Amino acid sequence: MKSSLLGLALGLVSQAALAATAAPPLQDKQAFIDHLLGQMSQAEKIGQLRLISISPEMPAEKIREEIAAGRIGGTFNSRTAPENRPMQDAAMRSRLKIPMFFAYDTVHGERTIFPISLGLASSWDMDAITTVGRTSAIEAAADSVDMTFAPMVDIARDPRWGRTSEGFGEDTYLTSRIAEVMVRGLQGKSGAEHDSVMAIVKHFALYGAVEGGRDYNVVDMSLPKMYNDYLPPYRAGIDAGAGGVMVALNSINGVPATANTWLMNDLLRQQWGFKGVTISDHGAIKELIRHGVARDGREAAKLAIKAGIDMSMNDSLYGEELPGLLKAGEVSQAELDRAVREVLGAKYDMGLFKDPYLRIGKAEDDLQDYYAETRLHRAAARDVARRSLVLLENRDDTLPLRKSATVALVGPLADAPLDIMGSWAADGRPEHAVSVREGLEHALDGKGKLLYAKGADVTRDNAILDYLNFFNAKDDKIVLDPRPPAVMIDEALKAAAQADVVVAVVGESKGMSHESASRTSLDIPASQKALIKALKDTGKPLVLVLMNGRPLSITWEREQADAILETWFSGTEGGNAIADVLFGDYNPSGKLPITFPRSVGQIPMYYNRPSIGRPATPGEPGNYTSQYFEEPNGPLYPFGYGLSYSSFTLSDLTLSADHLQRGQRLQAKVTVKNTSERDGETVAQLYVQDVTASMSRPVKELKGFQKVLLKAGETRELTFTLSESDLKFFNAQLQQVAEPGQFNVQVGLDSQNVQQQHFELR
Repeated sequence: MKSSLLGLALGLVSQAALAATAAPPLQDKQAFIDHLLGQMSQAEKIGQLRLISISPEMPAEKIREEIAAGRIGGTFNSRTAPENRPMQDAAMRSRLKIPMFFAYDTVHGERTIFPISLGLASSWDMDAITTVGRTSAIEAAADSVDMTFAPMVDIARDPRWGRTSEGFGEDTYLTSRIAEVMVRGLQGKSGAEHDSVMAIVKHFALYGAVEGGRDYNVVDMSLPKMYNDYLPPYRAGIDAGAGGVMVALNSINGVPATANTWLMNDLLRQQWGFKGVTISDHGAIKELIRHGVARDGREAAKLAIKAGIDMSMNDSLYGEELPGLLKAGEVSQAELDRAVREVLGAKYDMGLFKDPYLRIGKAEDDLQDYYAETRLHRAAARDVARRSLVLLENRDDTLPLRKSATVALVGPLADAPLDIMGSWAADGRPEHAVSVREGLEHALDGKGKLLYAKGADVTRDNAILDYLNFFNAKDDKIVLDPRPPAVMIDEALKAAAQADVVVAVVGESKGMSHESASRTSLDIPASQKALIKALKDTGKPLVLVLMNGRPLSITWEREQADAILETWFSGTEGGNAIADVLFGDYNPSGKLPITFPRSVGQIPMYYNRPSIGRPATPGEPGNYTSQYFEEPNGPLYPFGYGLSYSSFTLSDLTLSADHLQRGQRLQAKVTVKNTSERDGETVAQLYVQDVTASMSRPVKELKGFQKVLLKAGETRELTFTLSESDLKFFNAQLQQVAEPGQFNVQVGLDSQNVQQQHFELR
């Protein structure tokens, strides 16, 4: 009797245990993750925190073994279904069958490469940027990518920084708008859709403010400046639903971001309420030793996980050190579980628990050619690229060019399909990219004549070439033309002598505007300057087409050229887009998202600088004012600047009231007129100045913009709305306030030439 009762009792206990371990419905995210977490061993939990790249140290076969053992949570840089399916298969052989995710740097396109981020910002066109995000996600997801390390929303006010090219410029408001739009474009209606990828906002935080523009350097910044100028774009991306953030490599006021509990916990999770996954940058946890805040790898891993770093990219320390730290009680089970919960939550949000092969698909459906021409979205790439081009100069209506003309095309970047895609070009292929030479050939076919001569190398500085080529892959290396420079210039002059106009494509190679490519000079290299001088001496009309990933110091070049077109690195369809603008098939409408200084000595130079006691005033003596005496004060080209083949005027600015009550709204109205005989687009920009406050405030701040297409002679009234929230800032006590007093409202077609009115906030 006793034995039967004991058997019954044991059976009931066994059934209860089985019921307790039964997985809850997948629809209940929190319950599902909590249950899964309860089934995991310590080793399996640590494995979820490891983000690994296939490398000689960790070849594909070894990675699959580690995945099957539950010791890897995700990989990056493998980006096709045939590559990723075996790894997901390995995950499905693991004890708990927790799916992998696969990540990649899809920054401005996956297969179809759009303009670099600085170029996208030049469009001031949120619809175009949405197209980029959506197209990039569709192509990346079709490649089996689940997550992208983008967008990069670091504010950059020192163009010496190589990663200026990867961000959206100097302005907080514009970058925040783009961050929001790009995140939503990448993630679509839901991150769990088969054609969406998870956006990872980077680099948190302040990476664009590294001292001296030197990559990986320190950042020392006041908290009000941080909260007002640098943090909002990250917050905008997160509020738009970004699934994660990548943590910056720099230190912040002495504490590396990767070990910064205030940044990662107090600010990000407590103040902002962020619930997503945090990912270290490549090898950043180990670098805490070199930062001087960790004695060894054990302490580095401890600092990182306690600060709130969930995943260790290119991990060598979490896997090695966390078991011992947990055993010694130096890292708590709760701290480990918190990090694992966020990783599992990200996988849930990517739809991988519902279908681990959501983006990988079935083997029989694999593409025959992942690099097929048919995969490209050329029409979208061409349209966005045209919108990103900024016309800086156009003396005597040199542009647009006649298609019946004979054009001499010269310059080291004129026939450079690799360079035109720019840095972080994902899986774009140079054989798919349209060079400027090819674009002009298409435009002139059967009409005018194109004469081509290289004219110069990008640079003849061997030290620079050695540095750049050290990082470049075999097919990407810069190869010097074997001919002497004088012979190359002579060839260009012979072409110019036969031409009606000369188009010189000059600037930087893609590797000169990249991670770890900070510069002490913003000059165009000497080899190209010599070419420009020789071309100017011919007396032929000279058009400079700039290709670059940062503002350049082109004061001298502006004096040589009759027209200058800023093209950045314009992507797969860049050559066609540039030709469209040069020949007038498209009317340029881009505006600068970053200030062009006259020289490197003016840096930092940005339009929304703080008010000071002795400002320099143009046209007045500069003695005892804030200025440099060797050259004119102010930028070469201001933020928001850009010409068109159309001309536009603004009426006087009017306000709906001379005061604003809290909780109410005020309208600013201005009329824009196209005074030319050609349809065109322009960007009306709204700026606000807080005239008197408890701390010095910027001389102006962008608070709104509207891009409008006007037919020849058309007039349109534009209305901007301001509310109390537009006037708020973080004061010295980090309180977000709108203080009473006078505010100036300015509207212009750039940040410098504006109409102004004022009102009082009561």
